[in-house]
Amino acid sequence: MDRIRLAPPITWERTVDYLLGPGLMILLTVILAVLGRWLLHRLIARTVDTMSSRAASARSGSGWTLARHTQRMATMGSLLRSVVTVVIATVAVLTVMAIVGLPLGPLLASAGVGGVALGFGAQSLVRDFLSGVFMILEDQYGVGDVIDTGEVVGTVQEVTLRTTRVVDAHGVTWYIRNGEIVRIGNKSQGMATILVDIPVAVDADASQTMSVMRAALAELAGVPGTADLLVGEPEVLGVESMDHGAMTIRVQAQCVPGEQLTVARIIRERVKAALDAAGIRPPAPAPAPYGNPGGGRP
Repeated sequence: MDRIRLAPPITWERTVDYLLGPGLMILLTVILAVLGRWLLHRLIARTVDTMSSRAASARSGSGWTLARHTQRMATMGSLLRSVVTVVIATVAVLTVMAIVGLPLGPLLASAGVGGVALGFGAQSLVRDFLSGVFMILEDQYGVGDVIDTGEVVGTVQEVTLRTTRVVDAHGVTWYIRNGEIVRIGNKSQGMATILVDIPVAVDADASQTMSVMRAALAELAGVPGTADLLVGEPEVLGVESMDHGAMTIRVQAQCVPGEQLTVARIIRERVKAALDAAGIRPPAPAPAPYGNPGGGRP
């Protein structure tokens, strides 16, 4: 009958040897993992704060709101912190397993084969993910922006790390994979430039007309609500054309993106009221063809 092997007795000396050997290594591994995670999280938070501060300095006074940019940077920081936590935890667990003496060869081999297979099958997914990360980091566009992707022009409804959802002018919803976007034209960044043509009678005094228009446009800076839409004061460029009894004077203005139509309407209303008050007439209506109001031959 075979003798049953008994485990060696647990003594104080053996316990001290284990604690000073593998036990101490495991403790140091856990401490280094916790310390590394804290340092990297602190670095990510400081980087996010620095980028948000730079964006606030660069866009001050431009009419831009920083709420979207701050939210996206916070989302990116949260994503990076999660990735750092997972990576550090995985490395720490594998290190502890190696110290304890568990066989890592079969586990790593299986993980390597599975990773290669997943890499071949998910190349497009990885490309979409990385493209989404860079789009968020570079602040290429965000929710509410009007963009031109080459295939569709519309308003961004949702931006994820894999897809971008855009609604065009006809109400059609488009789901675009981030990795398939080659170029982006953002019509909502920076500031928009609008040109407004004001027709007056061709026999009106051009200098007087432009003076009246400049005075009317200068008052827009003090109108509540309108001043927030403008970037600077509108400029009267001068006489653009003279044709069919009309003299056209062009006005140029810069405004917040997406508010071009609103600002153009406000400029026309203000200029129209100022011209009427100054007695400057609009151009006479063109006569009907062949003297027939209906437009046909008598």
